[in-house]
Amino acid sequence: MVEFWYECIECAQKFDRSQRLYTCPRCGGLLEIELDLSTLADELSKHPLKGPLSVWKYAAFMPIEDRSKIVTLREGGTPLYRCDRLAREIGIRELYVKYEGANPTGSFKDRGMTVGVTRALEYGAKTVACASTGNTAASLAAYAAKAGLRCLVLLPKGKVALGKLVQAMIYGAEVVSIEGNFDQALDLVERLCTERLDIYLLNSVNPFRPQGQKSIGFEIADELGWKAPDRVVVPMGNCANIWAIYKGFWELREVGLIANIPRMTGIQAEGAKPIVDAIKRGLDRFIPVPNPETIATAIRIGNPVNGPKAIRAIRRSGGTAESVTDEEIVEAQKLLAKLEGIGVEPASAATIAGLRKLRRNGEIDKDEQVVCVATGNVLKDPEEVLRISGGVKEVPADYERLLQVI
Repeated sequence: MVEFWYECIECAQKFDRSQRLYTCPRCGGLLEIELDLSTLADELSKHPLKGPLSVWKYAAFMPIEDRSKIVTLREGGTPLYRCDRLAREIGIRELYVKYEGANPTGSFKDRGMTVGVTRALEYGAKTVACASTGNTAASLAAYAAKAGLRCLVLLPKGKVALGKLVQAMIYGAEVVSIEGNFDQALDLVERLCTERLDIYLLNSVNPFRPQGQKSIGFEIADELGWKAPDRVVVPMGNCANIWAIYKGFWELREVGLIANIPRMTGIQAEGAKPIVDAIKRGLDRFIPVPNPETIATAIRIGNPVNGPKAIRAIRRSGGTAESVTDEEIVEAQKLLAKLEGIGVEPASAATIAGLRKLRRNGEIDKDEQVVCVATGNVLKDPEEVLRISGGVKEVPADYERLLQVI
């Protein structure tokens, strides 16, 4: 096992991994898990990564002490689709979609939960909890069920897509509906887990969860022959994923497996774009959006916990950020499905919409190799699909009438 520790991204203070921490006890900043990468590089030279794609193919990079406790539903190993028809439509040389909807509960959150719930067992927790716009709740509920842990989820009332709510309930989570938005639900669950030490918080403020999500970057590089693409486009809600993927590429570079880090490009909806505003205005700190609104429920977050990490990932990689309207999201969702046969929820389609906009505005070169991360399955929000798809033609069971409508 490679040594690891907590490290504050603000004051650089280090803390022993034996402590159960969410934020820096010294300054309140976000914590990151750092690995002894020099030792890891030596290990990888003797024992190269082998086996089929999965989160745990990269176990050497995961901050777990007891591998016998690993809680897995065989997450990761998701397809990296080459999308030539869509690339031509957008006007880009080479485009891939990393389809995270193929994970066990249908979203990228499973990558984080396999590590986060395993760490909960290592800490001896009996209950895990989160606030969620849907995908986090579904994923945590499934992994808690697998681990035999009690699961508590707080959801903003009326703001969660039906497909995600159903998942959390069928996996046995105790679901509490909050009369407020996601940011308010998160404040409540953070306070609960701070005051009740028997409950382990597994929102993305927990620094162990993004450790699993960085495997998206590992798999992209692995599938491209241990080369990083020119750019990776990621939807931004609570913003842990863009940082996690950046961190994955950064660690691969530090141990000598790749030569460069892709330009990290974050996409938000027009009604919830605090990070986009910060990047475009050159701010070091983002200004929260008090009442975020968008059709893309997974990124309907106005005060992203990991916003400071997202800004770092974008700037350190030479990337950018863009916002898209709900209309642009819906158009991109249909385009990806009809041109490539890939069905995604609206938040995932935001990456395609953002890429189109950036290419149209000349901010992305036509010769780039780009990977868009599609974070969730289309079935996560079936009601939205019914609304945008134009309905179903109905005819009597009569052949002549059938010919009239086809």
